[in-house]
Amino acid sequence: MRIALAQLNLLVGDVPGNAARILEAIGEAQAGHAGLIAFPELALCGYPPEDLLFHAGLREDLAAGLERVREASGGIAVALGYPHWEEGRWYNAAALFHGRRLLLLHRKNVLPNYRVFDERRYFAPGAEARCAQLGDIRLGLAVCEDVWEAEVAERCAADGAQLIVAINGSPYELAKQAQREQVLAARALETGLPLAYVNLVGGQDELVFDGGSCVVDASGQVCLRAGAHEEGLYFCDLETSGGGPARPLAGSVAPLMSEEAEVYAALVTGVRDYVRKSGFSRVVLGLSGGIDSALTLALAVDALGADRVLAVMMPYRYTSPMSLEDARQQANTLGAQYEVLPIAGMVEAMREALSGLFAGLPEDVTEENIQSRCRGMLLMAISNKQGRLVLATGNKSEYAVGYATLYGDMAGGFAPLKDCTKTRVYRLARYRNALSPAIPERVIERSPTAELRPGQLDSDSLPPYEVLDEVLDALMMEDLSVGRIAQRGFDPGIARQVLDRVRLSEYKRRQAPPGVRVTQRAFGRDWRYPIVSGYRSSRNSP
Repeated sequence: MRIALAQLNLLVGDVPGNAARILEAIGEAQAGHAGLIAFPELALCGYPPEDLLFHAGLREDLAAGLERVREASGGIAVALGYPHWEEGRWYNAAALFHGRRLLLLHRKNVLPNYRVFDERRYFAPGAEARCAQLGDIRLGLAVCEDVWEAEVAERCAADGAQLIVAINGSPYELAKQAQREQVLAARALETGLPLAYVNLVGGQDELVFDGGSCVVDASGQVCLRAGAHEEGLYFCDLETSGGGPARPLAGSVAPLMSEEAEVYAALVTGVRDYVRKSGFSRVVLGLSGGIDSALTLALAVDALGADRVLAVMMPYRYTSPMSLEDARQQANTLGAQYEVLPIAGMVEAMREALSGLFAGLPEDVTEENIQSRCRGMLLMAISNKQGRLVLATGNKSEYAVGYATLYGDMAGGFAPLKDCTKTRVYRLARYRNALSPAIPERVIERSPTAELRPGQLDSDSLPPYEVLDEVLDALMMEDLSVGRIAQRGFDPGIARQVLDRVRLSEYKRRQAPPGVRVTQRAFGRDWRYPIVSGYRSSRNSP
């Protein structure tokens, strides 16, 4: 028997469009002589549908789309993920169709409700896991989280399964593929059964799905692995004679990627799909001559093509000749459109308008923020007039501690680096340059600066990024207190300062654009701190 894993990039809510892509894949699988094609979790509506599930119109679209898929199963078995409506409740379901009949309906048993997952808000859990006979093989079905615990696989094995097909909507995060395959190997060793795993690819809001569809044999060895971020059908042949577990034959096994390679690929995918799926075709960004905007420009060009990217340098009196030179050099190297729009007139006009209210008050960060907000206004005006999505260029370190200007450099429709700390930004820049020249070396080597006042450096306001980023990881990934962080050798005063700034900056982050999630905990779906809070890290000092 030959199975096809349909690793597809689908659009949430576009049931007719998704159904058309599913039917196209069914035709491709039949042409490839597959007897079964498996689609990802909730493929028919896209993942995650979130509150679209509350709309009655979606149910009507799903019923029509499901009927189209059932009709297409005349000559091939189809395992399809979709939301199943039954007795006033939604189930996250996998259906097995063959001969235009429903052979098996599996309702997801294990509903994740952590990090970015919120499935108990929408779905009721299933309580059974059974199998169906498909020719000379007996199949069990599982949906994503079902295989992260042992019970569903064990139930399938008890019902005589020879193969478990797991359909998934598993978002990317660092080192996720190795973790998935460890889980699949554990289920295989526990049950003595092979598992076929199919996953989505593509970006959806801040989530990126990296694919990694694979097949593991009964010993847990990977027999097939699809390429990360690559849409397509991946075929695996199975030996099914003898009545025992199916035996997958060796197929193509794509190599696992390095950390920088997988993060960079996820960022490119996230930018490309957010722009495309939002209805835009072009982007604009402010190119300052600094490392963050330089990396954002490289990502944008790699995701969309240089002809769709406009980089705008907006100099003021504090902008160094180095920044002007490096910004122009990079735009020319990458082939992006480049414009210079000086902001001196705007800044002085705004300062003049405020002079009465500011009389007698010393200059401070207010005047610095006026520069940043003038730049944000220009980028948004270009967006409105030319129909370009604005890419914000801030990184996770800056968003964490509020080292960013609300309605200034935080303005935009999407923030590609939102989940990348400053230290990761530097690693990604060097990785990108190793592929081909993209970022001037001087941009990478220079000390980071916002250039909002004479001689300004980021280190004037922040701890060294190497320290700041480690403290942030301890806070965000491990939820450690100041005392616990200090026990790792960090100055407790610095740890307290960082944690307090994270708390105080929540109101800014709530107004920030979405950005690609690449770590186990990002600002956005899996960060839910209150804006107004009486919590103080000083109470937890060592």
